[in-house]
Amino acid sequence: MLHNVRKKVIFMGTPSFAVPALEAICAGPYSVAAVYTQPDREAGRGRRVAMSPVKQTALAHGLPVEQPERLRDPDVISSLRECAPDVIVVAAYGLMVPKEILTLPQHGCINIHPSLLPRYRGASPVSTVILNGDSSTGVTIMLLDEGMDTGPILAQIEVPISDSDTTGTLTDTIAVAGARLLIDTMPRWLSGEIKPQPQDNSRAVNTRQVSKDDGRIDWSLPAAELGRQVRAYNPWPGSYTLWQGKRLRIDMAGTAVAAGSAEPGRVVSVQRDGASHIAVGTGSGLLVLLSVQLEGKKVTPIHDFIRGYQAFIGSCLG
Repeated sequence: MLHNVRKKVIFMGTPSFAVPALEAICAGPYSVAAVYTQPDREAGRGRRVAMSPVKQTALAHGLPVEQPERLRDPDVISSLRECAPDVIVVAAYGLMVPKEILTLPQHGCINIHPSLLPRYRGASPVSTVILNGDSSTGVTIMLLDEGMDTGPILAQIEVPISDSDTTGTLTDTIAVAGARLLIDTMPRWLSGEIKPQPQDNSRAVNTRQVSKDDGRIDWSLPAAELGRQVRAYNPWPGSYTLWQGKRLRIDMAGTAVAAGSAEPGRVVSVQRDGASHIAVGTGSGLLVLLSVQLEGKKVTPIHDFIRGYQAFIGSCLG
């Protein structure tokens, strides 16, 4: 009964985005031969060495874990060749997969990409789609090639974006949608039912790596744009400004206030819908603050913050 043989899968992933896909594969008719994830790294304020979310999940399922620094090492390639997987599944692994590995499995390397390719290739598709103000995004199941997210497409599904979505919440939503799409797509791909569709490179949009400096708020920009920035850079790198010489992170912000204005960076108290709001002047409109985090402190709702720092209203942020 050859058709009942469980396909041998190697999974490659690192952050929480990849966990739903690994869980779904473990629950399916597959044999996970090994899980590849990035080496344990220091994390958090205490700089303690921490396992990746994927490693934690793999160990919970009793799966063998490999953590090479580079996939190009001959020993790594030799080990993968000996394993002889039917397919490799990649989800936010964080390391480039070399050609020698791409061509190893009979059914190639399947990748879960958090956008509707060819739009938003590259390192920051989720934050970029929020920055651009798109109303929807999606997830793509694709075959890896030697390019950056340029391989042929196996399946796609659209994911709506809410006005309150941050990169964190939207990534979680896409991760679940991607896992479901993967489990729907894999058996059809492995059985030969799906014909890969090449990407239309003329429609490609590339994204760049986000840096810590991107989070600095320029109050001369419009409130609507800054609101998107706050959501796009939550949880990382965070959108911040300076107040009394200390870094103040704007954790969450509301929509721009239609009426009223103030000089860019000036903190004001305004009335809207019968309620008092703390807002900041921008290049166009006011940005309502919902929660903030002063350097060295915890995230605090803005009205609680004001009770502790009454001089905040009327001050100028930079």
